[in-house]
Amino acid sequence: MEFEQMIRLIETVSSSELSCFTLEEGNLKIALKKEKKTVAVVESAAAIPQESSTKVSVTEKKTEGYEMKSPLVGTFYNAPSPDAEAFVKVGDRVTKGQTLGIIEAMKLMNEIECEQDGVIKEILVDNQEMVEYGQTLFVIGK
Repeated sequence: MEFEQMIRLIETVSSSELSCFTLEEGNLKIALKKEKKTVAVVESAAAIPQESSTKVSVTEKKTEGYEMKSPLVGTFYNAPSPDAEAFVKVGDRVTKGQTLGIIEAMKLMNEIECEQDGVIKEILVDNQEMVEYGQTLFVIGK
């Protein structure tokens, strides 16, 4: 792929609605990811008609622990086969290198291996759910 083609590809993905794009051509692999921006709209209390006292609070959930992220785009599977038990459950102790799940990408099954020892605090994806590159799959605590 020539430099001009790569620039056009980046511009096209940037101006599109795509959030993630991966291209593999021979030994060349290009992965583009666009961060989504969240806009919060807040109205003043005077503009909102109130019949009773209303309290609005915004809380941001902060996960405690190591976030295990998806290394690729594909379909997540929590077990080696449909009738098998899940690789891990919340509360399970895991070790570095242990298989936590599988991501199917382009008809290839890729085992997702644990990156550190700990305990599964949260599983943030469901079986057979599409996942994006860099999406948090698991939270691992001490």
